[in-house]
Amino acid sequence: MSQRHPIIAVTGSSGAGTSTVKTAVEHIFMRESLVAEVVEGDSFHKFDRYQMQDAVTQAHLEGQNLSHFGPDGNHFDKLENLFRSYGKTGIGEIRYYLHDDEEAAEYRQKPGTFTPWQEMSSPSDLLFYEGLHGGMVNDEVNIAEHVDLLVGVVPIVNLEWIQKIHRDTGSRGYEPEAVTDTILRRMHDYVHYIAPQFSRTDINFQRVPTVDTSNPFVARDIPTADESFVVIRFRDPAKFDIDFPYLLSMIHDSFISRRNTIVVPGGKMGLAMELILAPIIDAIMKKKNESQRSDDLPKT
Repeated sequence: MSQRHPIIAVTGSSGAGTSTVKTAVEHIFMRESLVAEVVEGDSFHKFDRYQMQDAVTQAHLEGQNLSHFGPDGNHFDKLENLFRSYGKTGIGEIRYYLHDDEEAAEYRQKPGTFTPWQEMSSPSDLLFYEGLHGGMVNDEVNIAEHVDLLVGVVPIVNLEWIQKIHRDTGSRGYEPEAVTDTILRRMHDYVHYIAPQFSRTDINFQRVPTVDTSNPFVARDIPTADESFVVIRFRDPAKFDIDFPYLLSMIHDSFISRRNTIVVPGGKMGLAMELILAPIIDAIMKKKNESQRSDDLPKT
């Protein structure tokens, strides 16, 4: 962690809905006139879209599984180095994953490839990471220890699978059977590298549908926000001075289910995120400014 150069990380599995938190945080950054260095976890995958297809095939021939969830498919060391470097100096080495034709055109590359690694080119107030591994810890790396605010987005697993199946078949052109195969191939890495992160997150947002999702592989549609609740768990409410009475008064039909857990209607998820995260980010930035002023004082 670094008061001078704070890092906020949102971590969640593929199809979890981390973009919802990203939108809420971007609204806060805009209101507070904060310049964030935005880092996507996709940029730290080891293989581009075309290399990954060949690598998965080769791993299968060797009786192994390869996925974007595990260490064999990612540069965990480079992600940790970025967080460590940014925390100390406010800069670090990054690259971008080009998702589509529009992004790729700017760099005159194919979509599904990476830009070259390069140092950050402009100053920023903080680093914002969104991806799979913001809270990763294993025998080789401890990415979580460098993060000032770690947020998890974790729909119950059947809902997560429904969202992934619909996204990958609807917008990415995959067949349902291929998406199911991907879910199965990733399961070992999900259990060992994705799920453990949510015991380290400062805050978890877990969407729970109120409709039947018993068989996610035949679900005709994704449960809507109004057909869901969001369970919000704070690992240590005192760490960020969470004001539960205020949240209950501001979010209609919310309630406390445990001493560190509040439940809100699914349609209020974005509002809840902004109400919770705005004062935390404000406190982080105040500490940053105080630290800078302290460093600028003449030494005696």
